[in-house]
Amino acid sequence: MFTITTLISAVVALVGGTGLGYVIRKKHAKKTGDQAEMRAERLLSEARTKQQELLQETKNTQQELLISAKEKGIKIIEEAKQEEQARRRDLQDQQRRLEKRESMFDEKLVEIEDKKTKLEERTQEVRDIKEKVLKIKEEQVAKLQEVAGLTKEQAVDRLLKQIEVDEAEALMSRIRKLEQETEESLEIKSRKILSLALTRFASSVCTDSTTTSVELPNDEMKGRIIGKEGRNIKAIEIQTGTEIIVDDTPNMITISGFSPIRRQVAKLALDALIKDGRIHPARIEEAITNSKKLLAQELRKTGEEALYQLGVPVSSIDPKLISILGRMRYRTSYGQNALQHSIEVGTIAGMIAEELGADVFVCKKGGLFHDIGKAVDHDMQGAHPEIGYNIMKKFGFPEEICYQSIAHHEDRPRTIEGAIVKAADAISGARPGARKQSLEQFIQRMEELERTASTFSGVEKVYAIQAGREIRVFVQPQEINDLTAYSLAKDIATKIEAELSYPGEIKVTVIRETRVIEYAR
Repeated sequence: MFTITTLISAVVALVGGTGLGYVIRKKHAKKTGDQAEMRAERLLSEARTKQQELLQETKNTQQELLISAKEKGIKIIEEAKQEEQARRRDLQDQQRRLEKRESMFDEKLVEIEDKKTKLEERTQEVRDIKEKVLKIKEEQVAKLQEVAGLTKEQAVDRLLKQIEVDEAEALMSRIRKLEQETEESLEIKSRKILSLALTRFASSVCTDSTTTSVELPNDEMKGRIIGKEGRNIKAIEIQTGTEIIVDDTPNMITISGFSPIRRQVAKLALDALIKDGRIHPARIEEAITNSKKLLAQELRKTGEEALYQLGVPVSSIDPKLISILGRMRYRTSYGQNALQHSIEVGTIAGMIAEELGADVFVCKKGGLFHDIGKAVDHDMQGAHPEIGYNIMKKFGFPEEICYQSIAHHEDRPRTIEGAIVKAADAISGARPGARKQSLEQFIQRMEELERTASTFSGVEKVYAIQAGREIRVFVQPQEINDLTAYSLAKDIATKIEAELSYPGEIKVTVIRETRVIEYAR
């Protein structure tokens, strides 16, 4: 058991231990604080030392930078001074050169003024001399006129007439020689070019007529086409604008009309009606409407084929113009198919242009469209050259191509392409069998040729030969001499070109014959 003494001893021991511990701890804490304070002072001293070193280094660096900046500034100032001195020297040199040039210009100006003054003086001298010469000439001419009793114009006219009379034979010989040499050289060259072009292109020649035949399966179909009291055939004729001829020809009827397009519409409609078997006015109207649509598609296709044949891009031509070109298939000129003729002209013109170095594309395209006015000349007023020119202008063709529509009917085309298209047009129309005329038209053309040539004085007889390709004019030798015969031939040819229309060309031959008859008795 614990006693009070023991308890007190324990309490005393505890208090004593606590006090002792406190004393020891305090001494330890003091010792630790002293050590920390010494360490802090040491760290602070080291920091101050480092700060002084950094300040010293920074001061040294700033001094170095200031020194370097001062050196660079001095260097820049020296360079600027040197550049300024160099610029001053350049300015001084330029000023000296300008002053030198000004002095030279002043000297040149003085020289020019002197020369101008001298030239004016000489010009005035020349004018004075010219006036004196003219005055002397007028005096001499007046004296000559006074002596001869003729004016200057009368003297020149008499002199020329006297030379013409005295040297008529020499002039005629010279003219004949020059014309012969020119014609021979040109003919050789033209024959060579044309032969090369024609041998490279050959096409079939056919003439179209103004009738179209439709084949029937049997003669009974004729009655069905005529209809009751002729109502069917009347409906076809009224709606197509053609005439249906039903004769004794077995299994055949004929469509007559001057418009090939109308004849083609009627033929397509009849073919559809015959194939269908139902023929009455309502069905006829439907068949004709469908035939017109089919024909429009065919015209478009025909125009595209013509463009392909000549190498003209279809995309560059308006579809409406392509359809108008296709209408040329059903247009004839003196019996010649107009579309085939246009294709021939474009092809031949392109070949000739290659030989002569002209614009091949203009000749081809212009040749193809040169007669485009004929496709619509029945529906529009005016001649087909002007109509064709306006059509091509409307569809945006350039002037050099539009001009071909007019050039092929001009005597002297103003461009080489126009002359080439004109020649190609004549070649295509002059091919054997290409064109034909009725007997009445042929006789009328012959009479007009002979009548035109007979209007000149001194003409005795005129004969048109070779189907109108040549006329021979017999003149009276007492009134027409050899020199005048040349002038007469040209005048007759010019009048024929101006007044008559004809295919190809016409040769004018003037014949002067002198017969001297004497008898020996």
